[in-house]
Amino acid sequence: MLIGYARVSTDDQNLSLQRDALRTAGCHRIYEDRISGASAARPGLQKALEVARAGDVLVVWRLDRLGRSLKNLIEMVETLKQRGIELQSLTEVIATNSSSGQLIFHLFAALAEFERNLIRERTQVGLKAARARGRKGGRPKTLKPAQRQLAVKLYDESQYTIDEICQMMGISKPTLYHYIAEARGTT
Repeated sequence: MLIGYARVSTDDQNLSLQRDALRTAGCHRIYEDRISGASAARPGLQKALEVARAGDVLVVWRLDRLGRSLKNLIEMVETLKQRGIELQSLTEVIATNSSSGQLIFHLFAALAEFERNLIRERTQVGLKAARARGRKGGRPKTLKPAQRQLAVKLYDESQYTIDEICQMMGISKPTLYHYIAEARGTT
């Protein structure tokens, strides 16, 4: 039996492309997760592995949908192999039921990890360069300095509750507390 597994990392991403590809490949059962591959808790994958029996094939759209590191992918393939379950990747056209398929799997898995590491390195270099140019990360300040001073003044005068101040200024409680600490020089 062909058992499909699809995963997206965020709610913004869509599973329909993977789902369609898995159905076209002949998967009648498809298990899904909307969670980062780095997360160990993937209920959809766990369910797919519980259902899979010797002779079945676990089908994924791409290898990176199954695991986020080379080590993780290799461990997964070994576990599947011990249970008599094959792995098939549709995008990389890999099936682990032969020696050449396993070799190709290891090559693609290594390349996928290399690509993730390159992306991580480029991101870090970009952030470092932006900081060197004076750019800070994070959200921009929600209030101008005069508005921040007013929020702190309203707090100090104790005429309004914290909730009322936050509502008037359009800020959250943590933001108000941050502005108060900033005004007192305790941040």
